[in-house]
Amino acid sequence: MSASRRSLVSAIALAAVLAGCASAWPSAAENVSAQADPAVWPRAASPRAITDARTEAMIDGLLARMTLEEKVGQIVQADIASITPEDLALYPIGSILAGGNSSPGGNERAPLEDWVALSRAFRAAAAARPGAAVPLMFGIDAVHGHNNIVGATLFPHNIGLGAARDPDLIRRIGEATAQEVAASGADWTFGPTLAVPRNDRWGRTYEGYSEHPEIGAAYAGPMTLGLQGELVEGRPLAADRIAGSAKHFVADGGTQNGVDQGDAVISEAELIAIHAQGYVPAINTGVLTVMASFSSWNGEKITGNRSLLTDVLKGRMGFEGFVVGDWNAHGQVEGCSNESCPQAINAGLDMFMAPDSWRGLYINTLAQARSGEIPAARLDDAVRRILRVKAKLGVFDRDRSLEGRTDVLGSPAHRALAREAVRKSLVLLKNDGVLPIRAGARVLVAGTAADSIGQASGGWTVTWQGTDITNADFPGGTSIWAGLREAVTEAGGVAELSEDGDYVQKPDVAVVVFGETPYAEFQGDIETLDFGPEEPLALLRRLKAAGIPTVSVFLSGRPLWVNPEINASDAFVAAWLPGTEGGGVADVLVGGSGGRKPVDFTGRLSFSWPRSSDQNVLNFGDENYAPQFAYGYGLSYAKPETVGPLSEDGAATITRSNLDRYFRDGRVQSPWSLLLRDSGGDARVGQALSSASPRGNLSVRSTDGAAQESAMALSFSGEAEAVIFGPAVDLSRQRNGDMVLTAGVRLESRVAGPVELGFGKDRIDIAPLLRDAKIGEWRTIKIRLACFDAEAAGLTAVETPFVLGSKTPLRISLADIGLVPHDAEAICPSS
Repeated sequence: MSASRRSLVSAIALAAVLAGCASAWPSAAENVSAQADPAVWPRAASPRAITDARTEAMIDGLLARMTLEEKVGQIVQADIASITPEDLALYPIGSILAGGNSSPGGNERAPLEDWVALSRAFRAAAAARPGAAVPLMFGIDAVHGHNNIVGATLFPHNIGLGAARDPDLIRRIGEATAQEVAASGADWTFGPTLAVPRNDRWGRTYEGYSEHPEIGAAYAGPMTLGLQGELVEGRPLAADRIAGSAKHFVADGGTQNGVDQGDAVISEAELIAIHAQGYVPAINTGVLTVMASFSSWNGEKITGNRSLLTDVLKGRMGFEGFVVGDWNAHGQVEGCSNESCPQAINAGLDMFMAPDSWRGLYINTLAQARSGEIPAARLDDAVRRILRVKAKLGVFDRDRSLEGRTDVLGSPAHRALAREAVRKSLVLLKNDGVLPIRAGARVLVAGTAADSIGQASGGWTVTWQGTDITNADFPGGTSIWAGLREAVTEAGGVAELSEDGDYVQKPDVAVVVFGETPYAEFQGDIETLDFGPEEPLALLRRLKAAGIPTVSVFLSGRPLWVNPEINASDAFVAAWLPGTEGGGVADVLVGGSGGRKPVDFTGRLSFSWPRSSDQNVLNFGDENYAPQFAYGYGLSYAKPETVGPLSEDGAATITRSNLDRYFRDGRVQSPWSLLLRDSGGDARVGQALSSASPRGNLSVRSTDGAAQESAMALSFSGEAEAVIFGPAVDLSRQRNGDMVLTAGVRLESRVAGPVELGFGKDRIDIAPLLRDAKIGEWRTIKIRLACFDAEAAGLTAVETPFVLGSKTPLRISLADIGLVPHDAEAICPSS
């Protein structure tokens, strides 16, 4: 991005806030100067590229022939885990998606051929329907490459791409992603993500390009152009292009305290200047869909906000495609449920994303359309917009010549592009002369993340949260260790891998790879920016004490407070989440044989680096801006700079033990763990809720609660217990203060015997509370701690603050387990 263009975008983004203008919503083409660099601000699509007369006439004819049932079907999208091709004979559903953990036949490692077969089966079923038989659209979250499919090329997550400051690179990544998605039979990705994360505690920070709107605004057009190609009037997308979706409109990165699906309590001026800027170039380049945000703006859910969806997005901004919701997000609109929400359609939503609620939603929406609660004109407008996009996508007669092409998935050209992206995304925070690693050096590569492609790829990788995967899930991929080994060997040196840092012969230099383990939305929300694990720091200090120069390669989805780790390192590289092509790290770190210089560092921080762990709101331009490393910072070999010792006084200010939160947002909360216990012993469950007790009497899996995979589903086939286990804590004060043990409970089967709730070593039968519960309906149980026997519980050293046991078969789901203050609803169960 040129300095002049960067200054212009900054002025556009910040002037509104400084001037307090509350009504300056931009429109397409307004922000594009005649002198703009086309690599940054691509040429606007033709005004009639989406709404040409021939297409609109075709749509007129279709609308005249379509039944009300067919129209309603067009505005409902279902997930492949909850719908089959056979369902389309009864329900004329217009779109399907594959969510983060959805895959053909439930096999997350399904090969390309299975994805193609699934796509073709759904398309054939839609074509076989009587009547209008409008073809399906198939959407998927290809957010850093086609990340759902084993063998695909995975690019750095957006936070790393933001550090690259290279719009043309973004366009080329869009092109490669589109080709790999098209090869699988899908034709629509939910991207680009244009969030501007303003609090790094947010678990989706890595999905944003930057804390500043200038980078997202510069990238939105090129990514859209890469995915879709240049829109031409009367011509559908090419075979190697797919539809994009700018998301999440709007201010998903501005919610208070970095809480996912939260509330952005900000002025309209800030909403416009910070969070809306990326949408204009995306719309201007012809993005075909926009995804509405889960979150709220000043207390009102975006999915039900007519002012934003209709008046602003479709009116002022001139968006002509359709607006799709997020995963059951309509159910969070006031007065709505997952299966009924006319308010969202009437506000301007055009397509419900109703992954598992689609059947009930279709039936209710049809009734609401018949009654006029959803006006016919609004329904027709939504359907017109969907048909318009389908026509532009070409689903009525799409060229699918790439479909099934195994040579496209993970092709050498795409992997080379990803490796280039890794090189450009790396940010050098410190270098006391140890880099570049000289040719012929003996190099020790250490750290548990060094040979983990999964940890380098982060969330949205094969599985939704990116957990429970191994290097075997990345055929053709290269770990950071593998890349370093190859580069060091080629330069005449010796490379050795030792995760714990042990060695036989003292190395010339050690490269320690460590960082955050994978996570995705809401499960990645954190309370403090302190990088918690102690093992990497201990390893760095041990190597330093042995006189070994150390290079830290830090993997993370956000800037974190790592001053002690930086002080213990001779060089420190922010590598973000680089993806499958770890060789790109070696390209920059290692010098070649014959004195060949490595590629220099060019990455610059797109997020400010915190000075302390509680510096949670820290953005360029803020009052009293005082980061450890400022927005735009980045060292290089050509321009070295000395970084002196950093203060280590900024350690986590949230120091109390977690005494009251045990399970939230689909994850057991630290320091607690989940055990599945039966007569064969205990089985500890990892981050991925997919396990069974030693003799199989109890199994657990993730399930949907208030949000996607926010709950656990337990299945008892015999006597067993689900146990929240952790370090012994004194909970006597909590019991004396009359606190309450609470959990969300949903019965999936009838209660056939006692159901024991445990606190410490005491047990209470809660079956009487559950016998009148409706199957499939959530309720909250609240048990006073005073109900448990103090002596039996062992209050001063509680290791198991929550236990659920059954001796008879039982299927039950749990959510939000923890301690809360006493209220009038809390009781002591009686038999």
